[in-house]
Amino acid sequence: MSNERLMSLLEEYADLEKRLADPAIHADQNTARRVGRRFAELSPIHKANGELEQVREDLEAARELSAEDAAFAAEAEELSARLPRLEERLAELLIPRDPNDAKDVILEIKAGEGGEESALFAGDLLRMYQRYAERHGWVTEVIEAQSSDMGGVKDVSVAIKTKGVPEGGNGVWSRLKWEGGVHRVQRVPVTESQGRIHTSAAGVLVLPEAEEVDVQIDANDLRIDVFRSSGPGGQSVNTTDSAVRITHLPTGVVVSCQNEKSQLQNREQAMRILRSRLLAHAQEAAAAEASDARKSQVRTVDRSERIRTYNFPQNRITDHRIGFTAYNLDLVLAGDVDGVLDALTEADRAARLAGDTELSRK
Repeated sequence: MSNERLMSLLEEYADLEKRLADPAIHADQNTARRVGRRFAELSPIHKANGELEQVREDLEAARELSAEDAAFAAEAEELSARLPRLEERLAELLIPRDPNDAKDVILEIKAGEGGEESALFAGDLLRMYQRYAERHGWVTEVIEAQSSDMGGVKDVSVAIKTKGVPEGGNGVWSRLKWEGGVHRVQRVPVTESQGRIHTSAAGVLVLPEAEEVDVQIDANDLRIDVFRSSGPGGQSVNTTDSAVRITHLPTGVVVSCQNEKSQLQNREQAMRILRSRLLAHAQEAAAAEASDARKSQVRTVDRSERIRTYNFPQNRITDHRIGFTAYNLDLVLAGDVDGVLDALTEADRAARLAGDTELSRK
């Protein structure tokens, strides 16, 4: 393990502890939350190092006393056996982690090939993530949604947040970052009269939710258009120009919001999505410059570019990135997603221990 890195992180932990003890920091909730998240990220390292130092001290003392009392020899042997596990745990914690792990997310789901069936599947995915969030005590907020004629989802953006500071710095991103990609479904659509199994797909994009301090946006770089909100089939759902479309001219990123009743509210929601997309854009650009290994989450919603398949006839879910298969699709769609997410997290941990930067999320 890197002693220099350990000392640096312990010093940062001590500094953050002092900052959080100062009542003045809580006057700015955004700053307090950001500092609290970083403190939570470093807490496991501080705790593991403390345990390791204590065992080393106890072992030294037990060895000295064993010359006078044989009972201490057994204690020394037990303490000596604990050391490798504690050292391994600390070494694992010192591996650089994903800097976004403590963040909340904005999750976008888009229907792809398959028409109305794809939109219905996108709706199934939305409910799956909402139920998963509920299981973990997270808060979900639909920012923008376009429904299909049969009650499916053509396009939806939903914010998913932890309540307070996530334990150990493991926020929503640390779990849901694996979900970005093309999700393929195989089942008999409700629109199929012959009972034939169809294959369709929906795309999922997961963005770490950016705070204003994460991304600086120049107002001169924005083109803001307003228009009337529309519902399924394109019909107008109000008589005022409350819907907002924001174009970030330097990158060409376009965000539209029409769910809220006022133009101001739609603009604020659109800016939330825009900040997160620009943060992801900047991070992807930096990662691409350093390495070609990191792929974009969704290039096209093409069934052949799937990361996961949901097979209804066999009640099977398969994650193609790690070869994970389980026959509990009904439970997964009801929000029990931890099985596949745990497998992905463990595969990533093994990859990082082996020296790879991260599990590919192509």
